[in-house]
Amino acid sequence: MTGIIMHPRQKDLFYARTDVGGAYRWDSATSKWIPLLDWLGADDNNLMGIESIALDPTDARVVYIAAGTYSRTNAAILRSDDHGKTFERTEVPFRMGGNELGRFNGERLAVDPNDGQILFFGSRRDGLWKSADRGASWENVNSFPAIDTTEPLSLMRSNAWSRGRFDFTPQSVGIVFVQFDAKSDSPGKPTPTIYVGVSTVQTNFYCSHDGGATWQAVANQPIGLRPNHLAAATDGIFYLTYGKEPGPNAMTDGAVWKFNPTNNSWTDITPLKSPDGGQVFGYGAVAVDAQDAATITVATFARWKPHDEIFRSTDGGVHWTQLLQNAKWDFSTAPYTATHTPHWVGDIEINPLNRDQLLFTTGYGIWCCTNVTAADHGLPTHWCFFDNGLEETVPLALISPSEGAHLLSGLGDLDGFRHDDLDVSPLEGTFSGPRFSNTEDLAFAGQHPEIMVRVGSADKGVRAVISSDGGKKWTALAGEPPNSGGSGTVTISADGKSIVWTPRRSTAYVTTDLGANWTECMGLSTGVRVVADTVNPTRFYACDFRTGKLMASKDGAAHFVATEASFQPATGIFPGRGVPMLYATPGAEGDLWLAVRNEGLLHSTNGGRTFVRLPAVQEADSLGLGKAAPGKDSPALFLAGTIEGLHAVYRSDDDGGAWVRINDDQHQFGSVSRVTGDPRIYGRVYFATGGRGIIYGDAAGKVEK
Repeated sequence: MTGIIMHPRQKDLFYARTDVGGAYRWDSATSKWIPLLDWLGADDNNLMGIESIALDPTDARVVYIAAGTYSRTNAAILRSDDHGKTFERTEVPFRMGGNELGRFNGERLAVDPNDGQILFFGSRRDGLWKSADRGASWENVNSFPAIDTTEPLSLMRSNAWSRGRFDFTPQSVGIVFVQFDAKSDSPGKPTPTIYVGVSTVQTNFYCSHDGGATWQAVANQPIGLRPNHLAAATDGIFYLTYGKEPGPNAMTDGAVWKFNPTNNSWTDITPLKSPDGGQVFGYGAVAVDAQDAATITVATFARWKPHDEIFRSTDGGVHWTQLLQNAKWDFSTAPYTATHTPHWVGDIEINPLNRDQLLFTTGYGIWCCTNVTAADHGLPTHWCFFDNGLEETVPLALISPSEGAHLLSGLGDLDGFRHDDLDVSPLEGTFSGPRFSNTEDLAFAGQHPEIMVRVGSADKGVRAVISSDGGKKWTALAGEPPNSGGSGTVTISADGKSIVWTPRRSTAYVTTDLGANWTECMGLSTGVRVVADTVNPTRFYACDFRTGKLMASKDGAAHFVATEASFQPATGIFPGRGVPMLYATPGAEGDLWLAVRNEGLLHSTNGGRTFVRLPAVQEADSLGLGKAAPGKDSPALFLAGTIEGLHAVYRSDDDGGAWVRINDDQHQFGSVSRVTGDPRIYGRVYFATGGRGIIYGDAAGKVEK
């Protein structure tokens, strides 16, 4: 969660932005977050990362969203006059990076509080922009100083990991906030005084007194650190937080400064200097009480030990109280949070109409306090996890076994869960046993579904674990293949006795003694994912997308040979534009499905010797197989792909002869992957998104369990 935006006059009207999972509005009537951008489809998946949100102080219905996950592709300004129920869209020439360096900074987008027609946006690498028609069109503010904020490679490396993906694209943080001084003019006239902060350790704070026509560096400003947030008090004083780096992973120094624009005076009010006991950190957020100009809160950033801290002052920063030192935490709605200390506190907000309520963002959600003024009397503050309706995880693996829990997930950043009840957060938290930061693949034995394996990012050197009780408890394998370069992919034989692991940047290896010894699978190329037959424990399959061959093994994965159905890449069956995914049908030996993103869906009933293309499917991103429809023998098929030119989620009950769309235009969720059918409930499907968590749906009518 990268930011919370509160309307200054409408009670309990909050919005939240995320780095990859869209935007939300808090609905106080149902006490639930409402997703606003699920209507975005696969072609617009880049718009699911939110750079900034702005509200019109004079019209509570209006919300603007600056959308763009990565600066290498398209971005847009989305504008709504009905609280985000519907949007109009403007493609913009400036680039955004909602999941890049400095993504907690802000807000970069701002509405003129005296003239709602006017908006300013501070971009990462294309300067300052202005709209005079409520965001419908934009022009560059050429008078703003050109400042190069491209980050060095070393800084990008320290911040490049994101939910199982590395991104070393050159990044620029650029302008990080725009702030109008509402008191510099009266309603109905454009606000003349505007402040802008730039992410650089050199001169970084600028002001215009003529509505953006000319700009000057603010006098006497501190340098050596980067500004990341600014908060305006009702008495005209500004408060700024700084970090040496833009974040999120690294921030080794920081400060909090108080600025009086009447005389350009600056006061250092940093509550705790970095380093503290050997722990380096910065400051990442500041908020001012709208009902008391002297009451402010600030938050540390990247203070990993013991955790980030929130400081509160009731005298303008002269004295400070720590809020989290003796805090009381309610983990009941999300038990897994008990093992997560507050970190990446990138934004903090005081409810402008309820000064007892304080919200702050973290790398894993939002925390809320409703008695923050208790700290003024030496009493502990109480915090609850404020995430009802908010799903912002990135699933990397999903399985639905034929017994036990209906769903197990592997997630980026959060390891994974056994979902015994889909309607509540797992009561036992994340997986028991060795923990991963990312669980990147999961598999269960076709004839013994209680036996499962999973691989992921190392926890104390462990990258592969096994469970014999349906994922309740996990133990590490005895060892791993030689020269393995990462977690990669994994499968397990139908009888649960042979594990095949393809570590990243390695060929596949098989073990029959729980990892004590590994043997290389002969005949496979590096990085090829292996799939186990669900019935015959000696049979395994693999799709070599580089050579265009379907590989099969009949000796327990010791040797793989190409079947007669091997294809040449030039035919388009195995293009380089999307890695084909191979699936083995539950309960049917040698029955395989092959989904190819840009070519379609293919089916084999003879162990991959021959394949038949399903003519209706033009593109296949992901396939899931679930319980057969009543009166049918073949499993229900769930497809994320394109049929008759429409990219959507579909179901077929007759081996792909006929398809019915099961989502709609308002529920596309950006990218859809890892589609998984439930083998015990007809019509139930699970799938992963690129940032909106795990979605599941049931066929209309009574659910058959």
